[in-house]
Amino acid sequence: MFDFPLFSSRTPPLLGLDISSTSVKLVELSANGKDGYRVERYIIDVLPQDAVSEGNIVDLDAVAEVVKRAWKRLGTSTRNVAMALPASAVITKKIIVPEGQREDELEALVEAEASQYIPFPLEEVNLDFQVLGPAAASPDEIEVLIAASRKEKVEDRIAVAETAGLKVLVMDVESFAAFSSFQFVQKQLPGEGKGRIIALVDLGGHAINVTVFKDGQQIYAREQAFGGNQLTQDIARHYGMNFAEAESAKRADNLPDTYEAELLRPFIESTALEVARALQFFFTSTQFNEVHQIVLSGGCAQISDVDEIVATRTQVDTIIANPFADMLLSDRVRAQQLLADAPSLLVACGLALRRFDE
Repeated sequence: MFDFPLFSSRTPPLLGLDISSTSVKLVELSANGKDGYRVERYIIDVLPQDAVSEGNIVDLDAVAEVVKRAWKRLGTSTRNVAMALPASAVITKKIIVPEGQREDELEALVEAEASQYIPFPLEEVNLDFQVLGPAAASPDEIEVLIAASRKEKVEDRIAVAETAGLKVLVMDVESFAAFSSFQFVQKQLPGEGKGRIIALVDLGGHAINVTVFKDGQQIYAREQAFGGNQLTQDIARHYGMNFAEAESAKRADNLPDTYEAELLRPFIESTALEVARALQFFFTSTQFNEVHQIVLSGGCAQISDVDEIVATRTQVDTIIANPFADMLLSDRVRAQQLLADAPSLLVACGLALRRFDE
């Protein structure tokens, strides 16, 4: 069960490899001084339609081919990668145990706890744990995070990487990786976001994922089935294209002059409405009644003016996520292009940061 860790200690040079429903992203970072980083290179490559569905690798060979192509375009010699599982494929739980446990004793406690809440046999599971630190309520106890996933979910991603000629050293969880990057974004907020309720809203291809944080702690999460693929389907229908042609034209901004008024603007308005609905769900299902800041990430966050329209609809200050804002850039990275792509790269950036784990 502990044969492939979902957490890991400091690793050799590696790439952050994020496989989403629509694209493959690779990011390579290097150290710049004591606490700084430099973006060495990155790439985004589009996946065939439905090669990945709801976080599952449907067409392994097709995904591996795109990963291989992206790695070649990246121009790096590093073949080690950190990957991530979607949060929906991972069961996580925090437990409190007495401090001073040996590693084997902790493993036994984790297995015993996991057997109580994992709905399938433990031999079918990749199980790992990470000590988070002293328990808040008792100095004699520690808090431990358990993560468990079906082995097939892990093995599919490893198979993609290995087919592409890469080696997986770390398997993370997408939400954890995104939070690693989000901490760089939070530093850009007034007072570094301290004491503020912040909604990280990922505008993806198939869904809007809303995660609400306060002082570094997640207090709410929700997924809504609405994403950029809906705009692609609208383009395909409206202009008589197939899905791939519509996606290519959308990304290349190669559409008729009527596109913005007829399709893009209504889509942005619908997106803003979905974000406002998500916040209402947050208010009605928690004790909170306000959000101080919205941070937009994901592919649809790259659409011009989406932040302004979301801010207008929700009446909440809204910015576009850019975890690279305070990082140096190598000569291989174009600043303007990275600024445009940054909101799509939160998970890949967080995975690339695993290289520097203590």
